[in-house]
Amino acid sequence: MSGPDEAAAEGAQMQTEILYSPAYAAAKLTLEAGESVRAESGAMLAMSPGLTMETSTQGGVLKGLRRAVLGGESFFMNTFTAQAAGAELYLAPALSGDVVAWPLEGNTLFVQSGSFLASSSGIEVDTKWGGGKTFFSSEGLFVLRISGHGNLLLSSYGAIHAIDLQAGQSYTVDTGHMVAWTESVTYQVRKVGGWKSTLFSGEGLVCDLTGPGRIYVQTRSQSAFLNWLLPQLPQPSSS
Repeated sequence: MSGPDEAAAEGAQMQTEILYSPAYAAAKLTLEAGESVRAESGAMLAMSPGLTMETSTQGGVLKGLRRAVLGGESFFMNTFTAQAAGAELYLAPALSGDVVAWPLEGNTLFVQSGSFLASSSGIEVDTKWGGGKTFFSSEGLFVLRISGHGNLLLSSYGAIHAIDLQAGQSYTVDTGHMVAWTESVTYQVRKVGGWKSTLFSGEGLVCDLTGPGRIYVQTRSQSAFLNWLLPQLPQPSSS
């Protein structure tokens, strides 16, 4: 199974270097002439001369709406195309955290909404209905379904940690710490205990994942941070 430290998928030319991981990570991409990269709106940090940028919904208005409303990603995506070999593109996520390169060779991944950063042109990004397994999850009803051939860049809040599960091996992960998992991994969302534990333990819902396959988790939870931050903010005066 391909690991996060591989620079690019077999047959893909895009060279990927992850900088400043895991706290404030960014990705440096070096492209061949004619090579394209699709990235989340606002992800571009810097780029060298010789790159053109085109903004579109990547598949039409309906697909853009489904990805944005249901998948938690941006409605528009930017496509960067190199006009000459050696063009450099720097990308960074909105939140302080990690970036990982995951080469795909025709396989399919499920990615928690908000974790997609960029991909080479041979990768398809779509949404998948999560059904009752995620109906009560604060992380949303949908995850992204990502498949194809090329290099995928994922981002996180906090550091990313990979866990490789053997056949029949299970792990339980807080839903707020999920990043991605391979299609071969089965999962089920449940309460951490009784309703009292779910409401007051600070854990909420958890996800039971069973191998074989790989899962990525993040060391921080955006929802947990917001639950801490919001009570600290000044309240508007009643007057």
